[in-house]
Amino acid sequence: MGKIVVVVSAIVILISGFFLFKDEIPLEFSKNKVFGENTSASFAPTAVNDWFPKLIDQSSDKGVADLNIWAKSALLVNFDTGDVLFAKDARAKLAAGSTIKIMTAILALERAKLSDVFVVSEKAASVGEDSMNLSSGEQLSVNDLLYGLMLVSGNDAAITLAEGIAGTEDNFVGMMNERAKSLGLSNTLFVNASGLDVDGRDQFTTAYDLITMAHYAWQNYSQFQKVVSTEHKVIDANDRHKSFDLYNDTNLLTSYPGVRGIKPGFTWNAGLCLVTYAENSNVRLLGVILGSDDRRGEMKELLDYGFAKYGINVSHPALDL
Repeated sequence: MGKIVVVVSAIVILISGFFLFKDEIPLEFSKNKVFGENTSASFAPTAVNDWFPKLIDQSSDKGVADLNIWAKSALLVNFDTGDVLFAKDARAKLAAGSTIKIMTAILALERAKLSDVFVVSEKAASVGEDSMNLSSGEQLSVNDLLYGLMLVSGNDAAITLAEGIAGTEDNFVGMMNERAKSLGLSNTLFVNASGLDVDGRDQFTTAYDLITMAHYAWQNYSQFQKVVSTEHKVIDANDRHKSFDLYNDTNLLTSYPGVRGIKPGFTWNAGLCLVTYAENSNVRLLGVILGSDDRRGEMKELLDYGFAKYGINVSHPALDL
């Protein structure tokens, strides 16, 4: 009888412990995740960041007198060395619209497998504004969601990834802010996974932090490079979701030689924003424009200016600005 009591007591303790600590169940067991033969949790190690733009001091501007850049903030750097070629208020804390989806993509690549499948919630399907047109109940792979996130800036894809990885968007935002700190982004605060304006809550970053974030993503994740460089992606329908026809809305990707993407952004609070990677004649540049009225024209000016610093005259047709 004594042995039976001990066994029953142990079972009770185990069950009680489950309910007491159920909120600490590993994130890979999110209710929004569908498991298959290729979806076992195996997170990639999170790389450290040792690359930062070489600003002389907190407020240093460079090259501002040489160009008419009217954006609130701008930064252009040599991707390989971090040398700053142009800087205007690069440490100003500003809203950045959907460019913050770069961090959403980083966490997706670090915290999930490309083959993992997440379920679209009603919240994700109804978020509105930029969308890849997801419907509640559809099931998509992380890989397909990344294309929807970065090509058409799908807010529905952002929330689906957030919920699939962390259970709730709020949990995911906490992860975003922790990851920002670990990457040395000291002037960044996220409040959602999409970059949408939120009444009464400030969401901000700086050109300095954003360019560091973009450099980290490009340098460490080949799939990030592949996704943001893709001009057109068709996701065929299957028994879990409809088809999707996605065109990359990254400005200059198809009109400025050497541009390989990364991400535009816009909200009424942020204005027009753009993060761009370009390479010509073995020179690699990374630029950020925040709070612009003409992000394409101003990024073109920045890139022309930057490549000219290395004696490279980029020949391109007149852009439709």
